[in-house]
Amino acid sequence: MTNTALKIKANEVRKGIIEGVHAAKAGHPGGSLSAADMFTFLYFEEMNIDPKDPKKANRDRFVLSKGHTAPGLYSALANRGYFPVEDLKTLRHLGSYLQGHPCMQETPGVDMSSGSLGQGISAAVGMALAGKLDNADYRVYTLLGDGEIQEGQVWEASMFAGAKGIDNLVVIVDNNGLQIDGKVEDVCSVYPIADKFKAFNFEVVEIDGHDFDQIRNAMQTARQTKGKPTAIIMKTTKGKGVSFMENQAGWHGKAPNDEEFAIAMADLDKIGASLVEE
Repeated sequence: MTNTALKIKANEVRKGIIEGVHAAKAGHPGGSLSAADMFTFLYFEEMNIDPKDPKKANRDRFVLSKGHTAPGLYSALANRGYFPVEDLKTLRHLGSYLQGHPCMQETPGVDMSSGSLGQGISAAVGMALAGKLDNADYRVYTLLGDGEIQEGQVWEASMFAGAKGIDNLVVIVDNNGLQIDGKVEDVCSVYPIADKFKAFNFEVVEIDGHDFDQIRNAMQTARQTKGKPTAIIMKTTKGKGVSFMENQAGWHGKAPNDEEFAIAMADLDKIGASLVEE
């Protein structure tokens, strides 16, 4: 896809995030919005997937390690055709298959249930190792939050992946700089992130997570890297695309009210209109 087409899709993904969280009156918009461009690139360009056959054996796998940003994953899946976009408004509702954290038993396209921070990367490492042992050609991608990597389990999994040279694994860190209690560097600094992954034998690429050329080049580097896993550290803006949510830790885990919803959708409509004119 062209970068403009990807930007238009990402804007639709952001609209779905806002619609879902508003309808649920709960959820996590900030980190969903910051990762929307990566969700879009993975599902519309990078991964070998088929919405009509979500369980096909040779598909690429994705694990949302920061499972609370399920609204972003769900919106990408819906826009990709796994289920109706209208169903995003059932987020967190009783009986909905779109719950607050991803559930592989209920939601088409979800490869691993997640939510307990730190655990998703371990599952992804296991999936990738299984692929290597089976001589399969699928790749495994996992998305972590920068606050999440304060969890020790993240580094146990990384140590194992690096030691075993699991080169079909791509670990993506959404470095938006904010977590529920404030700035990551103030709560419990994880910096320098790149050096930590390098120490565990990862190929490391640092990018602007809102620049599709940089995302594309990073993925190409990951595909070309042999004998070690790849970590993509992407600098992003929490709440990206919604004026009053950007760089605000308070929007980590709360829903917009009706007035805020209208402003957010107007912001995204304006972005969408400008993209159509490109």
